[in-house]
Amino acid sequence: MRAVNSEPASRQAGIWRRKASSMASETGGTPTAGERSAERRARRRTRARWVRLAPHGRRRRPYGAVTAPHYDEAYARLREPSGDAGLYLALARERGGPVLELGCGTGRVLLPIARAGIACTGLDLSPHMLDALRAKGPPASLHLVQGRMQDFDLGAERFALVTAPFRAFQHLYTVEDQLACLARVRRHLAPGGAFAFDVFKPRLERMALAEEPEQEDACWREGEDEIVRSAAVVRDHATQTMRVTMHYDRHRAGQRIARETADFRMRWFHRYELEHLLARAGFTQLTLYGDFDRSEYAADSPEMIYIAR
Repeated sequence: MRAVNSEPASRQAGIWRRKASSMASETGGTPTAGERSAERRARRRTRARWVRLAPHGRRRRPYGAVTAPHYDEAYARLREPSGDAGLYLALARERGGPVLELGCGTGRVLLPIARAGIACTGLDLSPHMLDALRAKGPPASLHLVQGRMQDFDLGAERFALVTAPFRAFQHLYTVEDQLACLARVRRHLAPGGAFAFDVFKPRLERMALAEEPEQEDACWREGEDEIVRSAAVVRDHATQTMRVTMHYDRHRAGQRIARETADFRMRWFHRYELEHLLARAGFTQLTLYGDFDRSEYAADSPEMIYIAR
């Protein structure tokens, strides 16, 4: 792990400004395009080193460690109404299993499939999410694996259905990682098998915003406490990614007594960008839905749901 630089970010930026000035004096003029590019990269590296630090220099706990205890309560409110779990359960029943879910988290989508008697494997990078799933007492037919979507290897196992629900594929930021994941999926599909996944349909007026300020999006009771979740978004239009920062505030007797923070990145996709990726990966039959009721994709659809063969 790279050590966090002890210099304040503002001082680091100043150092790089002085280096750029020095480079300019050595070349006898203003910095070249290459030198300006190097300076921008250095500033991004400095910001990246600091982004995982909490106030007062404390390193934040990993996303999964912060989020896993709250995940089911938050998404029972924010995601269950979409009907996504019902669609993936129906697809699993139609195809008969076995099923592999990428990014299975706490099992919100996968556990109902396993409890329906279908053999399942769940893959997730976070040990905290997998521990939360195990604590629910899943059936013996559910096998859990810690690993990454872009390089997992389950040996000779093949699946009638591979899924990546709730925008898991959007946590792959580069084309290289996206194609690597799709190659892994194709390798693990049984003959005639299908890959089903969803991403949000980008609303252009919202994607155009560089930032969205912190807003509360869910709250629930936990004993005598109230948990309030809020989220803020910063977008990088050059890389088509967004950083989401979530705060979990614990309130008791009207006072905030604790705050935990988790952040993660997401890549947003447009329709034909995804279809080009799937074609490059060797998928030849695509079905696209606009919502979890299998409605036809349209301009006002909230989702892009693909079934690829």
